[in-house]
Amino acid sequence: MTVTLEISSETALQQVKKPSFKTGSKPSLVVPAILFLVITTTVPTLMTLWFSLQRYNLINVANKGFVGLENYTYFLSSAALATSILHSVLIVLGVLIITVSLGIAFALILNMDFFGRQAARVIAISPFFIMPTVAALIWKNLLMHPVNGLFAYFSRSVGIAPIDWFGNYPLFSIIVIIAWQWFGFSLLILLTALQSLDEEIKDAAMMDGAGPIARFIYILIPHLRRPIAIIVMIETIFLLSVFAEIFVTTSGGPGLASTNLAFLIYVQALLRFDVGLASAGGVISIVLANIVAFFLARTVAKTLAS
Repeated sequence: MTVTLEISSETALQQVKKPSFKTGSKPSLVVPAILFLVITTTVPTLMTLWFSLQRYNLINVANKGFVGLENYTYFLSSAALATSILHSVLIVLGVLIITVSLGIAFALILNMDFFGRQAARVIAISPFFIMPTVAALIWKNLLMHPVNGLFAYFSRSVGIAPIDWFGNYPLFSIIVIIAWQWFGFSLLILLTALQSLDEEIKDAAMMDGAGPIARFIYILIPHLRRPIAIIVMIETIFLLSVFAEIFVTTSGGPGLASTNLAFLIYVQALLRFDVGLASAGGVISIVLANIVAFFLARTVAKTLAS
C-alpha cells in the first residue's frame, strides 16, 4: 500500500506542468535596453563627430559643407582652448585641495562625542544636496555681492572696502562655490571611513607613546588613503564639466578669466551658433575626459588593491 502511494505521488508530480522558459525569449527583454542605449549615446556621438567635420553655422546656413579637420585645427590652435583647459585643471585641483583638507579636519571634529553632533553633521553635509544653480545664486547675491552681500557688510563694519569677488577674483570665487557644494560629499565619505577605524589601534599607539601628530600621519592618513582616492576620482569626473556655477555668476568673464572647457563649448554652440566648432570642442573634451578617467581608474584600482 505504501509503495502504491509513493508511485502515485511520483506520477502526479510528473504530470504537473512545469513552466517553460525559452532561451529565445531572453533577447527580447534586452533589445529595448540596447535600443535605448544606442539612441541616447551612440547616435548623439556619431552626430557630433559628423558635425565636427562640417562648416555649419546656424547664422550662415548657406555656407555649410565638409571641411575635414579644419574645425579641430582651429580649435586646437586657439588660445582660448589652452586657457579654458588650464582653468578646468585649476578648478579641479582647487576644489580637491579644499574639500579633502577641510573634509579631514571636519570629519575629525564631527567624529568626536559632543552635544548636537547629529545636527552638526546634517548641517555640514546639506550643501551637497543644493542644486548648483541655487548655490551659485546664493553666493552671488547673498554672500559675495559687492554692495548688498554679507561679506561686504562685514568688510564695511570693520572699515575695509568691500571686495568685488567676481570682478577681481572670478576663478577663485567659482572654486569656493564649488568647494562649498562638494565639501559635504567629501565629509560624508571621510567621516564614514573614520568610524570604521578600530579604536584598539589608536589606544595601542597612545600606549606606545605616539602623539597626536604621529597618530595622524602613521594611522589616520593610511586608513583614509582609499576613501581619498575615491573622492578624487568621483569629484574629478564631475568637476571637469562644471557649467552652472560659471554661467550664473561670471558668464566666463571678465574676458576668459573664468572660462573652462565646458563653458567655451557652450559659447561656440549657443552664443556664436557655430555647431561645427562646438562639436569639435565636444569631441576634444570627450577624449580628454576619457584619458583622465582612465588614469584615475588605474590609480584608484592600485590604491584599493594595496
